[in-house]
Amino acid sequence: MSRTNEPERVRSRVLVTGVVQGVGFRPFVYALARELGLSGEVGNTPAGVVAEVEGSDAAVAAFARRVLSDAPPLAVVSTVTEEYVSPVGGTEFVILDSTGGPGRTLVAPDVATCADCLAEFADPSDRRYRHPFISCTNCGPRFTIITGLPYDRPATTMAGFPLCPDCAREYADPDDRRFHAQPIACPACGPRLQLVQPGLETEYDEDALAVAHGLLVNGGILAVKGLGGFHLVCDAGDQAVVTTLRKRKDRGDKPFAVMAADLDAARRIAWIDAAEEELLTGIQHPIVLLRRKAGAAVAEAVAPGNPDLGVMLPYTPIHQLLFDQPGPCVLVMTSGNLSGEPIVTDDDEALSRLVGLADAWLGHDRPIHVPCDDSVVRIVDKIELPVRRSRGYAPFPIDLPVPVRPALAVGGDLKNTFCLGDGQYAWLSAHVGDMDDLATLEAFERAEQHLEELTGVRPEVLVTDKHPSYRSRQWAQLNAAGRPVIGVQHHHAHVASVMAEHRHQGDVIGFAFDGTGYGDDGAVWGGEVLLADYDGFERVAHLKYVPLPGGDAGVRNPCRMALSHLWAAGLAWDPRLPSVRACAKAELQLLWAQLERDIACAPTSSMGRLFDAVSSLAGVCHRAGYEAQAAIELEGLASEDRGAYEFAITGEEIDPAPVLAGVVRDVLAGVEPGVVSARFHRALAEVMVTLAERVRAGRGLSTVALSGGVFVNRVLLSATTAALAAAGFTVLRHRRVPATDAGLALGQLAVAARVRS
Repeated sequence: MSRTNEPERVRSRVLVTGVVQGVGFRPFVYALARELGLSGEVGNTPAGVVAEVEGSDAAVAAFARRVLSDAPPLAVVSTVTEEYVSPVGGTEFVILDSTGGPGRTLVAPDVATCADCLAEFADPSDRRYRHPFISCTNCGPRFTIITGLPYDRPATTMAGFPLCPDCAREYADPDDRRFHAQPIACPACGPRLQLVQPGLETEYDEDALAVAHGLLVNGGILAVKGLGGFHLVCDAGDQAVVTTLRKRKDRGDKPFAVMAADLDAARRIAWIDAAEEELLTGIQHPIVLLRRKAGAAVAEAVAPGNPDLGVMLPYTPIHQLLFDQPGPCVLVMTSGNLSGEPIVTDDDEALSRLVGLADAWLGHDRPIHVPCDDSVVRIVDKIELPVRRSRGYAPFPIDLPVPVRPALAVGGDLKNTFCLGDGQYAWLSAHVGDMDDLATLEAFERAEQHLEELTGVRPEVLVTDKHPSYRSRQWAQLNAAGRPVIGVQHHHAHVASVMAEHRHQGDVIGFAFDGTGYGDDGAVWGGEVLLADYDGFERVAHLKYVPLPGGDAGVRNPCRMALSHLWAAGLAWDPRLPSVRACAKAELQLLWAQLERDIACAPTSSMGRLFDAVSSLAGVCHRAGYEAQAAIELEGLASEDRGAYEFAITGEEIDPAPVLAGVVRDVLAGVEPGVVSARFHRALAEVMVTLAERVRAGRGLSTVALSGGVFVNRVLLSATTAALAAAGFTVLRHRRVPATDAGLALGQLAVAARVRS
C-alpha cells in the first residue's frame, strides 16, 4: 500500500517552565499527547517539564499551544520553548522518571484541600473516609514538605511512608488524579494522628480526635499541627479560655485569628462581600480581615478594641475533623509560639516550647521541613491587599521588570521576609518574624538555605537596609564571605517594592508612609514623598520633624507621642485632653523635661507616629500593646463624616500643626472620635493629592506609588486612591506583596541587584 499520502512526521522537544511540578502536569501532558495522537515522552527535570512529542505538524503545533492554554488548575506556566529534533518513530507516549542536573523549576505553595478530596473524605464508602491526610495532585502540602528537587516523593517528608498497593497503583496510573501526587497516602500507609496529654497515655487516630473534641468543648487549649506549623486552638466564643490563652501567650491586645467551620459560620460573625468570599474559599484559604458583625458570638478577648476579625476556613482535613462533632463552630487559631518567637514545627519541640501554653498536643508523624505561617489579606476596593504573604503564596515568584544578578535581599527587622533573585524572577520567603531573638535568626538562616536549594540561586551579592543596628544587616555582614553587601535606604526600598510588583519602569512620585525607617540624615523617617526610580531617589517632601521621646518608649506610648506633637506645634497640654489625662503628673514632668532639654529625643518624620498622636488625642489608644494598635483602632472608628482638617506645606515640610489644632478643637468640643478619625484621614488624602500635583507641575510625572505600613489602612488607601485617580494620576498600590516591611526585600533587590544594560 502506498504511504505517500501520509502527513510528514515531526518531533519537537518542548520545555515548560513555571510551577509545573507536583501539580499534575505530567499526566496532563500524557493525556494531551494521547488525545492528539502523538508519540514521545515526558519527564521532570530541574529545568522544568520536558516533553518530546512526535506526529503531524498540526498536532505538534496544537500540543505546544494547549500546554499553555489548558494547564492543570495549580500549574502556572511561565514559558514554553520548542526545539525541533529528528523523528525517531514509535507509537507510544511514556512518562519518564525524574532526572537531576542543572536548571530551575518553581515549587508550588501549599494549598487547601480540593472539592474532590473533600467529597471522598465525607463518603463512608470511600477508603479515605475521614482520612486526616487526604490530598491529590490538585491540593495539599508542597512547599512545607519538599526537601529537594526534582519534586518526587523521596525528596519530601513523605519519603518515610512506603506506599501500600492501592496507593501505589494510583500513584503509577497517569489517568488517576493522584498520579505522582507526592503526599499521597491512605489510612493503611500514611501518617497517623496522635494526641499527647501530660500524665496520660498517648491516643491515636479517632481516639485522639475524640479527646481533642472533648478538650475544646470543655474550655481547653489545644496545640494542633497544621501544614506549616502548630496552632494554638480554643473555643472563640469562650471569653475565659480566650483570656487564658492571651495571658499564656503573652499576646497583649493583639488580635487572634479565628477559623470558622464553614462559610455559613463565617457569615454569622462577619460581613463578607463577593471578593472576600472568593478569597476565603480559594485555593490559598488565607486569613481574611473582615468587619465584625454586631453581636457576633465571638469573645471580646479575641480582638479587643478592633472592629475587624481575621477569619479563615478549614484548609486541611485535620481542621475539618475539628468541626465534625457538636461543639464550637468558631475556633481561635493562632500561631503556636510565644509572641515574637518563630512558629513551632517539630513534634518534640512543641512538647517543650508550648508547655504552659497548651493543655494537649494533637500532632502527627509527617515532618514539616520548613515553617510557613498563615497568610493574612484584606480587600480594599475589591482589590486584594496582602498583609502577610506566606502559606498558599510562598514560594511562588514575582516576575521582575528588569533582570537581576543572583542576589539575596535580607529585608528588615520587623515582619521579616527575605528575597532571592536571579534573572527575571524574585522569590520572597514565607513570613519569618521579628528579628529580635536567636530563635528567629536561626529560623531565618534555615529558611534561606532551603529557598536557595529550591531555587538554585547562589547569591553573588547581599542587600540590606541601611540601618546600622538591624540584625538582618548584621547577619548579612557576618555571612557575606567576601561578597559585596549593599545598603538600600528603607523608604526607597518601599517605593521600589510596589514598582517592581507592577513591573513598572521609570520615575514615580512615591509616598512611603510607615512607622520607622533609618533616614540618610540619621533621623527616623516615615512620612516621605520621594521622586524615585530604581537608580535612586530625591526626597521632595516629608512630614515635619518632631521629637520621638525615648525611642521605643515613645512608640509604645501613643500618649507621649501626642504630647510631643503638641509641644512641637506650640499647642498647650490642656488637662482636659485625653492624652494629658492618660499620663500621671510625674510622667508629664519627665516628658516635658525631655522635650525642653532634647534628652533622648530623636527627630522623626514618621507618619505612623502621627497616627499614634491623633489616636491618643481623640481618646482612642494611649498605650500600645502591639505594633500599630493605636492607628488600627483609630481607623476602625472612622465615620462617614465628609469634613477634613488641613495640613500646611512649607517648602519641603508637611506641617501637621493645623491638623493637630483642629483635632484639639474638636476633642475639647466633644466631637466623637469617629468623626475626628474621618477628618484626619481625609486631610491626609487631600494633602497627598496637593503634593502629587506640585511634583507633576514641576517634573511632569503622573504615576504615584504608595507603600509602607500606613497603607494597610483601608480607609486611607481607598480615599487616597480615589482622590489621586480623580486628579488624573495612575496609582500603583500593593496587590501581590505586603505594603509593610514584609515587602521590603523585593524593593531592596530591585534597587541593588539590577543588571544594567
